[in-house]
Amino acid sequence: MQIALIADHIGSLAPSARAEADAYPDDPEAGVLSLARALAGLEQQVTVYTRSDDAALPESAALCPGATVAYLSAGPQARLAGDRLLPHIGAFADSLAQRWQRSAPAVAHAHSWTSGMAALAAARGTGIPVVQSFRQLGTDPADPPRQVRSAAQRLVRNQAARARLQAAVGRSASAVLARAEADVAELARLGIPQTSVTVVPAGVDTGQFRPSGPAARRGDRPRLLTVTTLGERKELATVLQALTRVPEAELVIAGGPARDELARDRGYRAVNRMARQLGVQDRLVFTGRIRRADMPALLRSADLLVSMTAAAPFGAVALDAMACGLPVIAVAAGLHLDVVIDKITGYLVPPANTALLASRITQLLASPMLREGYGISAASRAEDRYSWTRIGAETLAVYQSLPHRPADAAA
Repeated sequence: MQIALIADHIGSLAPSARAEADAYPDDPEAGVLSLARALAGLEQQVTVYTRSDDAALPESAALCPGATVAYLSAGPQARLAGDRLLPHIGAFADSLAQRWQRSAPAVAHAHSWTSGMAALAAARGTGIPVVQSFRQLGTDPADPPRQVRSAAQRLVRNQAARARLQAAVGRSASAVLARAEADVAELARLGIPQTSVTVVPAGVDTGQFRPSGPAARRGDRPRLLTVTTLGERKELATVLQALTRVPEAELVIAGGPARDELARDRGYRAVNRMARQLGVQDRLVFTGRIRRADMPALLRSADLLVSMTAAAPFGAVALDAMACGLPVIAVAAGLHLDVVIDKITGYLVPPANTALLASRITQLLASPMLREGYGISAASRAEDRYSWTRIGAETLAVYQSLPHRPADAAA
């Protein structure tokens, strides 16, 4: 099957460029490349179409046997967030249409609402079915806070307008893939028929995130780990308040700006003030921005992950931790409700329930056998349910279930 995957941004595949952009957690669109590899491993022919955002990028690049990345000219050679990208969707669609006139795919799979607009426009009248995934429903947290000037920018800055555009894309697609059960209800609220929705989650790289391997250095204290932007102060407050009830533990906070820039970061200073007020500042360790390549070792160094943020991309951190054999205590929301099995791979706790969070942390730290059992179950679940091989097969099954009309029949 000839498969087209469409994404707003992929970036360079050159190792040096990937290393510079290797901040953890990934942009959700990074999973497009993992999906392409998985589909190619299932003997499919895959082309990832993305907008060229750097003049140094080639027209195409090999990803792996059976999969290539095509960089299309559409707008300025710079990375654009949703509001700045919208005026260039027409040019992106035109570039896709020209490629598909020469070699039409059997199915096109868009991985954001903006790429969905382009894919639907390019496929119009061809009979090519379009599958739609949404990296984030509602407002896009990746949009940078800045002054809005143009009418198009004002349009997508408005959450209601964005939701209407997402709904239109979802209703026009032949099928919609949801990342979690929690997304199904949101898609229904947008008016997208449930019959067109299938839950196919993102996968985890179980070759990189695995229980065996080196662990980062640590001291004698029990180690809790959380991953955040440092801007999620409400969620961090819950974790810090719980830490006051677990006096023997340290908390490693991964994320935010580079380590040498932490002192100038407003979020870092606010978290430190909060920690001083609670009397836990001497038990905090800030890593700053961390590379994806360094994350497995950091996860293996911890006794458990505490994840109070379920929104993308942080909801997927729990899955990476589980793949490393780490028990997870997570807020009962979003992706966590699908990934974490309460009392089997860790615990789910309600938002802002400091007492229960502290109790669950204490319970796990007090029982090495319980932690080990939960960790074994977590790694097994990540491998069995979320390996990219399985996710690729489930995605392919959706593609194969769709009717495909040749272009002449569609006319």
